[in-house]
Amino acid sequence: MSTTEIPEAAQPRRRMSREDRQRQLLDMAWQLIREQGTDALTLGYLSEKAGVTKPVVYDHFSTRAGLLAALYQDFDQRQTTLMDAALADCGATLTDTATVIATAYVDCVLTQGNEIPGVIAALASTPELEKIKREYEVIFLEKCRSVLSPFAAGGAIAQAGLRAMLGAAEALSNAAATGEISAAEARDELFASIVALVERASRNQ
Repeated sequence: MSTTEIPEAAQPRRRMSREDRQRQLLDMAWQLIREQGTDALTLGYLSEKAGVTKPVVYDHFSTRAGLLAALYQDFDQRQTTLMDAALADCGATLTDTATVIATAYVDCVLTQGNEIPGVIAALASTPELEKIKREYEVIFLEKCRSVLSPFAAGGAIAQAGLRAMLGAAEALSNAAATGEISAAEARDELFASIVALVERASRNQ
């Protein structure tokens, strides 16, 4: 071996960036929820399974509630990215737009599998976490209102209707995630709910 070569074992370990470390911890947290359920997820257990010290995990999330909030934010960002990209490329019709919203919502939940219902249930366990969930829901609903309003012929899309659509989206996606219904059935029913929402707004102008 050349004297200028450094044995592999002696090479310094590359320090993970804060962003990469958080991504690693979130991915491990999703895996733990998938395999053992939300109740098993604690900061201490996450540090053990991720192979890092507890202070590292606490530095990123502070509390279990903070970790759950970060997981929901991670899910929401994935959903938003998927929907925004699809909306940018879809046709300018109600059918196209409703298809994008329904497909993006259902597919994102299915990608996350059975984990997201557990996180949502945990978020509903305290007023603080429920408030975080509601804030993200408002952003999603306003996005839907914005992209659907041009098809309502001047009518206002009611907040109650948007909430009903969101309720249907959650219920249908979760049913598809558990295998109660197919993904196609979930998308089709959600699509129908979105179209009906816009049609009601058009009639009430």
